[in-house]
Amino acid sequence: MNKRYIYPQVRATVGEAEWTQRVHLAACYRLLAHYRMTDLIYTHVSARVPGASDEFLINPYGLMFDEITASSLVKVDHDGRVLLDPTGIGFNPAGFLIHGCIHRARAGLHCVIHTHTAAGMGVAAQERGLLKLSQHAMRFHGALSYHDYEGVALDPEEQPRLVADLGNRNKAMILRNHGLLTAGETVREAFDLMFYLERACQAQIAAQAGGAVLRECSDDVASKVARQFTEPDGSELHDWPALMRLLDRLDESYRE
Repeated sequence: MNKRYIYPQVRATVGEAEWTQRVHLAACYRLLAHYRMTDLIYTHVSARVPGASDEFLINPYGLMFDEITASSLVKVDHDGRVLLDPTGIGFNPAGFLIHGCIHRARAGLHCVIHTHTAAGMGVAAQERGLLKLSQHAMRFHGALSYHDYEGVALDPEEQPRLVADLGNRNKAMILRNHGLLTAGETVREAFDLMFYLERACQAQIAAQAGGAVLRECSDDVASKVARQFTEPDGSELHDWPALMRLLDRLDESYRE
């Protein structure tokens, strides 16, 4: 078990709601590692501290995702000022430049995930983006935004364009020539969107690699599938606890 990055004093200094959010966020990092959606230490998941409009949790800039624990997460404000950093490592400013502007613009989105996977970058490099080739892809029909690449995310002037491209409704975006981004009202929702957006990209790359003529579904069918996925079925009550049980079997230290 990973015991290196555990800081017992953190739990004693934060409220119960923040601690629960920390556990869920640490679980998300571990799940991204488990499902091979990491890029060493260079991508990010951020989550809003419950009850605090301008406080966020993000990973220390130096830990692999399978090392993240609830107590090791860095707390920052809207402007990226560090409020609590148990590791002393700090965080990646480029990562929060992307996340911070979305949190500020969309107060209802409490978690943002950004990845650089091979399949995600592959689709992000294609002119037409995500194609209607799979059920997973059609889930995002009419609800997927795109943002043109402007270089490594270090320029604050890019933030208004990121926000404008995501829009007021969508929760998933392809960053062209870069990677994938999802956001959710909960950590669970953001992870669920990223898991299936990633799978859709993997399916597209696999289908294209086969060399056969591709069969793309119609807009009408894609719209129907997208509507079906917006109908609540209660699955969110069961899938996230099941994923946390998976992590508990692998290594419970994310909870500490």
